[in-house]
Amino acid sequence: MIDLALLDVWRLRSVTAYRDYGGPGDPHGGVFQVPLDPGSPDRRIRIIASVGAGWDHVSVSWPDRCPTWDEMGAVKRVFFKPEETAMQLHVPVAEHVNCHPHCLHLWRPHAAEIPRPPSDLV
Repeated sequence: MIDLALLDVWRLRSVTAYRDYGGPGDPHGGVFQVPLDPGSPDRRIRIIASVGAGWDHVSVSWPDRCPTWDEMGAVKRVFFKPEETAMQLHVPVAEHVNCHPHCLHLWRPHAAEIPRPPSDLV
């Protein structure tokens, strides 16, 4: 993941950030509101970024709907380096955790390369 200090312009520093997330974060984590739609610069997607237990992780949500594939791609390009692979996971049903009905996640492990299929299969 990139140095999140580079995204300080979008970092949430409100009373809400302190109340709900313990503060605005640091170069390795925090809460961000990123404008993804140039036609609606006031509408911003909420992103919680963190690094821990050997993983980079971003949670991506709108208050009223799940992010689209294109929006998740845009978030990946903003929060991860171009040479990094990040993934969405579909874990077994018994392992589902749902704290927000409109939230999707991107993950990147530190200690392993994410396997990818041959490019001609994609």
